[in-house]
Amino acid sequence: MSDSVSQQPRPAGPAMRRSSVGVRVGKVMVGGGAPIVVQSMTNTDTEDPASTAKQIAELARAGSEIVRITVNTPAAAAAVPRIADRLAMMGVEVPIVGDFHYNGHQLLEAEPTCAEVLAKYRINPGNVGFGKKKDSQFAAIIEKAVQYGKPVRIGANWGSLDQALVATLMDENAQRAQPWEAGMVAREALIRSAVDSAARAEQLGLPRDRIILSCKVSGVQELIAVYRDLAARCDYGLHLGLTEAGMGSKGITASAAALAVLLQEGIGDTIRISLTPEPGAPRTGEVVVAQELLQTMGLRAFTPLVTACPGCGRTTSEFFQELAKTVQTHVRAKMPEWRVMYDGVENLTLAVMGCVVNGPGESKHANIGISLPGNGEAPSAPVFIDGEKAMTLRGEHIAEEFVRILDDYVARKYVTRAG
Repeated sequence: MSDSVSQQPRPAGPAMRRSSVGVRVGKVMVGGGAPIVVQSMTNTDTEDPASTAKQIAELARAGSEIVRITVNTPAAAAAVPRIADRLAMMGVEVPIVGDFHYNGHQLLEAEPTCAEVLAKYRINPGNVGFGKKKDSQFAAIIEKAVQYGKPVRIGANWGSLDQALVATLMDENAQRAQPWEAGMVAREALIRSAVDSAARAEQLGLPRDRIILSCKVSGVQELIAVYRDLAARCDYGLHLGLTEAGMGSKGITASAAALAVLLQEGIGDTIRISLTPEPGAPRTGEVVVAQELLQTMGLRAFTPLVTACPGCGRTTSEFFQELAKTVQTHVRAKMPEWRVMYDGVENLTLAVMGCVVNGPGESKHANIGISLPGNGEAPSAPVFIDGEKAMTLRGEHIAEEFVRILDDYVARKYVTRAG
């Protein structure tokens, strides 16, 4: 390759090749040019309406735009309308998706109010039914979706593949002159399970603009390969996510590594970060990670993010770390109020820097930035607003003063929403 070719700059932003088919889930649009949607899922017992509604509200207030709940028993199905009533009383409007496995056809038939209240159904073609019952049970769920005007996510999963389809593809593979490796056969089974089921749903009367597909696996490289192939074969809305991302930094890293590649290539219309929460930790962590992934990629803006110095030998004091945490916590706490009151506040940029090397420069690039003193520097902290030095803070109350400057800037800078 010549130097002139190899040195050509790559595009700065993500490719725009998302689904052209828009699917309406409640009041939320997925695909069709709409912004990528953040989803989450509860881990409460759906038979308990109070705890489930509480967690849905927490997820929604954290920024989840669609919330999925398990509907696995008659009691869980009967609880769905009561969950919806509790959310309405709390003033929480978020589409609720029913997650069905094995017995969805029975639950939707037995509890018509549940079928009507849910904004979307999620079914797994690998366990919607087995043997002779598979087609009829799949059809029963699709017919309910048609009857109530609901979209359906057909979600194939690596851990619950349609074994009849796997057997068929293995037989076909054995006849090839150059058989595929086992992993490729399994990947083909996963994609075919979703795509063939979607075609069957359309034959049963479910419109194309009510179908979303997903093909979930747990491995990063496998997920990338599966979705590249899936996106090349269809134009349905696509839901992205590792089926089990893991806990803590491992789950965050794996999810970001896989989804960032696909999103950069224009693949994916809605995402979920399937984190295993730490014991006692809130479920909302997965929502924050999903938002920050989309925001750091420049795909959406949800809340002001803080650029902060990582620290080095020049910054042995922990004060800038504490201030960065204080500012980020304050912003997230205020964001539900700000989102209602002000247009565009989610695009605000902040910087908390720790010494003279990069501090003033980084602070000037942010809407509001502060450059704290490093080792041996004068005990003063210049504050920059929209690129200009506005003031210098000193003393023991820098954190409180900086937060007050931030609040005043938001109130002054952003247009108040009408009504």
